[in-house]
Amino acid sequence: MVFGWGKKKQVEEPVERKAINQNIELSDVSKIIDDLSKLRESQTLSEIKNLRNSTAPLIDDLMKIGIVLEKDDLNIDDIDKHLAIIVVRGKKQVIDILKKDVKNLIQVSTIDDAKKLDYFLTQLLKKVGDVLGRQTRVIHIFAKKYANQLTDNLKIMNENSDNISQLLKHYASRQSTFEEINEMLIKIKSLNQEHSDKTKRNSEILLNLKSIEEKKILLQKSLDEIHASENYRNYVDLESKLNQFSNQKSTIKSEIDTQFTKISRPLGRYAYASSLDKEQTKILSTLVDNPFDALVPENFDSIIVILENIRKGISTGSISVKDTQKMMSQLTETEESLNTFIKKVSDYNDTFNSMKNDLTSLKPDNLTTLENNISKNNNSETDSHEKSKIILSEINDIDTQIPDIISKIEGKLQLFSNTKYNISRS
Repeated sequence: MVFGWGKKKQVEEPVERKAINQNIELSDVSKIIDDLSKLRESQTLSEIKNLRNSTAPLIDDLMKIGIVLEKDDLNIDDIDKHLAIIVVRGKKQVIDILKKDVKNLIQVSTIDDAKKLDYFLTQLLKKVGDVLGRQTRVIHIFAKKYANQLTDNLKIMNENSDNISQLLKHYASRQSTFEEINEMLIKIKSLNQEHSDKTKRNSEILLNLKSIEEKKILLQKSLDEIHASENYRNYVDLESKLNQFSNQKSTIKSEIDTQFTKISRPLGRYAYASSLDKEQTKILSTLVDNPFDALVPENFDSIIVILENIRKGISTGSISVKDTQKMMSQLTETEESLNTFIKKVSDYNDTFNSMKNDLTSLKPDNLTTLENNISKNNNSETDSHEKSKIILSEINDIDTQIPDIISKIEGKLQLFSNTKYNISRS
């Protein structure tokens, strides 16, 4: 059974008033929330002190009730001895809790004091309530003259305790909001620093871009001077002729490949099964993969040896072919074409190498270096433009974030007063 003491009284919320607009700088916010925090703390402590002071006499009354109840025999001599035992036991439990746990309230000077007071009252009321709940019949029947006073006292104490808890809860909620605002201010400070750093970095990139563009003009001027020289015109003409001459390689290569394709099957089998020295193995491998590169004068004798060995392999049956006579004829044809092929390859290579050497001698000494520098400069220009683009995007993002955070701060500040703060970013 519960020794109740009525419905809890709620802390009244302040009446909402019409907001007053006030323009402030962002730099003023810290002082405003500091002032509001101190004001809230002062108001909270003042209300809790009042509640503490109105509770203190009730604590004294409980102590007095404990003293008086201890001396009161409750006329137990007039009741059944078994029932008397229950009454005495119940009386003792009530007296013990009133004498042992009911103590003078601490003075409240700080929020920590208020929290200690809140904890003490909450625990005390729970303990007293539990004991009185268990002994409610004993009190209401055999100690009826104390019951009403206990009920009235504990009802008020419970209301005061609930109000203190509620005030502390509101205070903690407000402090949490103040901390959120401070965190937002720190975030804005960080974003402003980041904005400054990125702006400075972008200025450095733009300055570097100006230097790159100036260098680009000088490099292009030097390149134009080279292009205007007669030596360079001769170089370009010879380069064009060399490119045209290079096309002859495809014609010669195609002719050679066509001939060696005819004997590719036995050539491949011989390459797979033969045991040759290192040099012949290399020549044979080249003949299989790219005969053009193998047809040089110094390889003539080795190629003849390889072809004759293939011929012997076909004759003995160690190298199988579909048409022996036809393959023998194609081998002969290939051997007879060797001198012609080698001459064509050698003439081509001699002419090509001669033209290439002439081209190298005609090429301006600093042309390659100049072209490389122009390429690097262009890459640097592209890279710098891209970096600047990214940084400007990040700066724009910061410019969007800060007003959003300021707007949230304005909303949170209005929770604490009837002043609507309009914050300007200084």
